[in-house]
Amino acid sequence: MRWTRTIQSIDVHCAGEIGRVITGGVLDIPGASMAEKLAYINEVDDDLRRFLCSEPRSGPAGSFVLLLPATDSQADTGFIVLQPDQAHAMSGSNAICAVTAILETGMKPMLEPTTEVVLDTAAGLVRAVAHCQGGKVSNVTLTMPTAFVAQQGVTIETQKWGSITYDLCFGGVFYALVDAQQLHLEITPESARELAIAGVELRDLIASSTDICHPLTPAVNGIAYVMWRSNEPDGAVKTCTTMRPGRIDRSPCGTGSTANMAASYAKGMLQVGESMVSRSTIGSEFVSRLVGLEQVGPYTGVQVTISGQAWIYGMSQLGLDPADPFPQGFIVADTWGQVPNV
Repeated sequence: MRWTRTIQSIDVHCAGEIGRVITGGVLDIPGASMAEKLAYINEVDDDLRRFLCSEPRSGPAGSFVLLLPATDSQADTGFIVLQPDQAHAMSGSNAICAVTAILETGMKPMLEPTTEVVLDTAAGLVRAVAHCQGGKVSNVTLTMPTAFVAQQGVTIETQKWGSITYDLCFGGVFYALVDAQQLHLEITPESARELAIAGVELRDLIASSTDICHPLTPAVNGIAYVMWRSNEPDGAVKTCTTMRPGRIDRSPCGTGSTANMAASYAKGMLQVGESMVSRSTIGSEFVSRLVGLEQVGPYTGVQVTISGQAWIYGMSQLGLDPADPFPQGFIVADTWGQVPNV
C-alpha cells in the first residue's frame, strides 16, 4: 500500500447529522483570516473538499469539519465546514460535533461541569459552552454569529410552483426560509426526496436572481440553502434544510434555526429572552434562545444560542493511492439526487 495523502477523522453525529472532524493530515490553508481561508478553498483550490466529500470516499450525507490554526488569539481552533457543494463558513450541528470531538478525545482538557471552546469561523467567533459529566459532553450551547433578515416576504415566480414567498436571512450562512405548505408538502421522512429536490431547484432559482453578501464579511456571500419550515402543534418549528446536490439535513440545522429566529423576531413573533424548539425531519431537536440584539451594518441583528448534543461513533483514516482513477471523487445522480453545477 502506498498513499500520497492521508486524512484522519473523528466521526460524530449531531441530532442525526454526520460531522466527521478532521484531526490529522491537514496542516493549514492559505489565508490571514478564516474568511480568506474559506475563499481560498472555494475560489482557488478545492481539491481537498472534492477528495473528501465525493464518492467513493464519502457520500451525499454528512460533512467534514476542518480544524485549522486559529487566526484570532481568542479562539481555540479555526473551523471550516466542507460539504459536497462547497466549503461553508458555519454550521451549528458541525460545530457541536467539533466541540464534542475536541473534548472527548482530549484535544482540549475537559472540565466539569462546563468547558468553553471558542471556534474561529469566517462568520465570526463562535463560543461554545459544553456541559460535561463523567467524561462525556452531554450538551453544547453555541453563541451563534449575529443573525439578521436581509429581505422579508420576497416573492419569486417559478414555472413549476407558481409564486413562492421566502425570507432571506443570515444565520451563519444565508438562507431562503420557505413555508413548506406553499408546495403542499409536509416535513416528513417520506417526503424527504421531494423536499430535497424542490429545495435545491428553488435555491438555484433564487441564487440566480439574488446577489447577497454579509455587510461586514464579503467572503461570506450567496444563498447557501433553502430551509423549509412549518409550525408544530406544540409550538415547535419543524425544519428541513435542503443541501446541494440533493439531500436534507438530518439535524434541525443550527444556522437555519438561527436565521429563523431572526425572521421570527422581525415579524414580532419572538422577543428577547424567549426560546424556540427546532425539530428536524427525523424528530431530533435543538433549543434556540434569543439573548440580545446587535446591529450588523444596516441590519438589526439578533443574538441567538443553539443547544444540542453529539455522539462519537467512530474513527477513520482515508488515503489516496497515486494510481486511483478518481482522486477528486465523483457524483452520480442515482444516489445524490442530481449532479451539481459547482
